[in-house]
Amino acid sequence: MALIEQAHPLLPLLNLRELEDSVVDPSTKGLPFGTAGLRLRDIGAQGWNMLAGDLPLPLAILKRDVLKANSRWMSLFAAENGLVVAPHGKTTMAPQLFQRQIADGAWAITVATVQQLEVCRRFGVQRIILANQPIGAQSVDACFRALQQDSACELYCLADTEQGTALLAEGARRNPPPAENPVRVLVEIGFTGGRTGARTRKDALAVARSVADTPGLVLAGFECFEGLLPDAASADGLIDEVAAIAAVANDEGLLSPGAPMVLSAGGSAFFDRVGERLGAVSFDRPLLRVLRSGCYLTHDAMGYAAAFHRIVADTTLRLPPGGLEPALEVWAYVQSRPESGRTILTMGKRDVSYDSGLPVPVRWYRPGGMMDRPEPMPRGHVVVALNDQHCHLGTPGESLLQVGDMVGFGIGHPCTTFDKWSLLMVVDEDYRVVDAVKTFF
Repeated sequence: MALIEQAHPLLPLLNLRELEDSVVDPSTKGLPFGTAGLRLRDIGAQGWNMLAGDLPLPLAILKRDVLKANSRWMSLFAAENGLVVAPHGKTTMAPQLFQRQIADGAWAITVATVQQLEVCRRFGVQRIILANQPIGAQSVDACFRALQQDSACELYCLADTEQGTALLAEGARRNPPPAENPVRVLVEIGFTGGRTGARTRKDALAVARSVADTPGLVLAGFECFEGLLPDAASADGLIDEVAAIAAVANDEGLLSPGAPMVLSAGGSAFFDRVGERLGAVSFDRPLLRVLRSGCYLTHDAMGYAAAFHRIVADTTLRLPPGGLEPALEVWAYVQSRPESGRTILTMGKRDVSYDSGLPVPVRWYRPGGMMDRPEPMPRGHVVVALNDQHCHLGTPGESLLQVGDMVGFGIGHPCTTFDKWSLLMVVDEDYRVVDAVKTFF
């Protein structure tokens, strides 16, 4: 496959033959009109070039060389700072991109739902973190049945209340896992106003003791999600609390003797804080310091870009050469310039994320041979609104844009752009299509 160079991963590479041989639905957004009978693996051989007008816009693209560089950069960062990466697969839900991350040494793939867990299992991911407390018999039973069906599967899930642990215990009684392969539980530590997670040390330790006493479960460690916190100092406080609770559990002997303890955090916006704070932790047992960042692979042009600038300026950790750059763009045509100061483009809420800020126009191109390649978007062009299928671009009076021009947008929050596309084109530096990635939302 065009995206992958052979490496020596901690997980075995996935079996993607079935996926690559699948015939792409001709009604898929992003395919040229009339495309039929085309296998996924053959898309890169069609000779398509976005700038030549071979593909309809709007179009979501992934820049192949930037993807590779971002994946490698994070792999090196983790290795140099005593971390392992379990990238959050919910960001992309693309097994072909999981393959890229596994090839660069991912320790596990993280998911948020049982459906996402099943996507991982379908393509052969053998170590999975379900970064949620499973609720309801369907979801709980799925965890144990996965272990019954596949002896090579290693599954971690979260618990943050004794009631949640009781649901897992009932699932273990209904579907006893293999004695040598129980469900591994990470106790989740939260914060006031946050999402899930035990709010007090007392509650967290009660959950840990309950897990340790439950047949079919094993206490594997402690984790948190710090991504909603407002600043690095707040993230430090939460990560330090995870370490403090883990120290008590270790002293109480709640984990299996000699077994490694997993200490984990989200790590997209604050991966430096995760590395620095967990790097200072030491117990009388092996530690696995796990980053679950999912957004590093494509990065973005907004929130995560700003976070990365802070990391570069503030961190004491070793940073590899280079850095993270945006690999995901959405392109649209200029459709109309109906009034002074406003340009309408063929892209809307159904095509691009807007929950973390409106997209940013980063480059433009005029088809027809007048430009050799896209040029940076001049200052003064700002997205002011999105409708379902239209983008309202605030436009200065001297703007060169005209109907038929192409505009490429940087995005914020990759998760909510990926889920709008079942197929994303992978392009080289000249915007030639070299591959395509299928998602499973």
